[in-house]
Amino acid sequence: MLRPPGGPVSFVPTDPLGLDELLGPEDLAVRDTVRSWAADRVLPHIAQWYESGELPAIRELARELGALGALGMSLEGYGCAGASAVQYGLACLELEAADSGIRSLVSVQGSLAMYAIWKYGSEEQKQRWLPGMAAGELIGCFGLTEPDVGSDPAAMRTYAKRDGTDWVLGGRKMWITNGSVAAVAVVWAQTDDGIRGFVVPTDTPGFSAPEIKHKWSLRASVTSELVMDDVRLPADAVLPLVTGLKGPLGCLSHARYGIIWGSMGAARASFEAALDYARTREQFGKPIGGFQLTQAKLADMALELHKGILLAHHLGRRMDAGTLRPEQISFGKLNNVREAIEICRTARTVLGANGISLEYPVMRHATNLESVLTYEGTVEMHQLVLGKALTGLDAFR
Repeated sequence: MLRPPGGPVSFVPTDPLGLDELLGPEDLAVRDTVRSWAADRVLPHIAQWYESGELPAIRELARELGALGALGMSLEGYGCAGASAVQYGLACLELEAADSGIRSLVSVQGSLAMYAIWKYGSEEQKQRWLPGMAAGELIGCFGLTEPDVGSDPAAMRTYAKRDGTDWVLGGRKMWITNGSVAAVAVVWAQTDDGIRGFVVPTDTPGFSAPEIKHKWSLRASVTSELVMDDVRLPADAVLPLVTGLKGPLGCLSHARYGIIWGSMGAARASFEAALDYARTREQFGKPIGGFQLTQAKLADMALELHKGILLAHHLGRRMDAGTLRPEQISFGKLNNVREAIEICRTARTVLGANGISLEYPVMRHATNLESVLTYEGTVEMHQLVLGKALTGLDAFR
């Protein structure tokens, strides 16, 4: 009979599969550093920020995240940390365990705006923007989605036309995280040569970014519209190394990977809140965790949570090995966000009426995840990506 060296292994309710054993010392150090920062700098304030619908400390938080190496974390050079994909994923999980808005700040900065410049930009563009963005001194945003164009970015109406050696950019983008506080926007536009990306300093005349209010999700996040009214840009504003949709879609794949991990952070926070509550809340003379139906809910939540984390680990290892495919990213985003929402909803039932209170994180995470479910690819889009991969038949059109 086989026994592990050193005797029996304890069962840990917060790590029932022993997934920490998959992590090395550097992985654990990254995770614990980000977890500690979030506990100190976000959790004491997040309920108030969410209730008031603002993120007043965004610039200060960005600089602190830069000091942690969390911005452009998996990129090499230009002040970036050069961390592994798994380490970046662990950071996303811990940030979203605090709030999806904080993870969105980091994802848009690093996996969209910075990644676009790092992957497709000129050396001059990289030198100008990436060090300040990595430090959190400069905030970036990523303009792809438009008021009437979401899942079909090829139909975008934003345009850029040549005027002599300059470009003139016009159009609107919608639901842009960080837009109103950004120093630089990566904006995708139609041109005579196809879709191109442009690096746009936000103080350029004709550019404005009014903030979007009255949200019931991602309330502790800056969300904006981008308006380009004949924005004149020099010839070197265009990203030179990509033409077509493969540019923005490549960026989105990088960001969706972070969501696979981050959504499990929101789920973990909700599960742990429900577990703690079930141990102490008494009904009919004993803690509700002692009733069969509550235990069934906790068991089901634990199953889906840790299966999702295991999936994220697997995809992270593939990304580090250079073998991760876009269809596999769709697999992870579709599964993990969908299951995270279900975990939050089930946790809410364990907490009963207290589940809707901001004294607990559950309803905040549940409403945030409704946005996470939609942005960077809806459920339907990821289902069709997987359907095409499985059947070889294109059902998009």
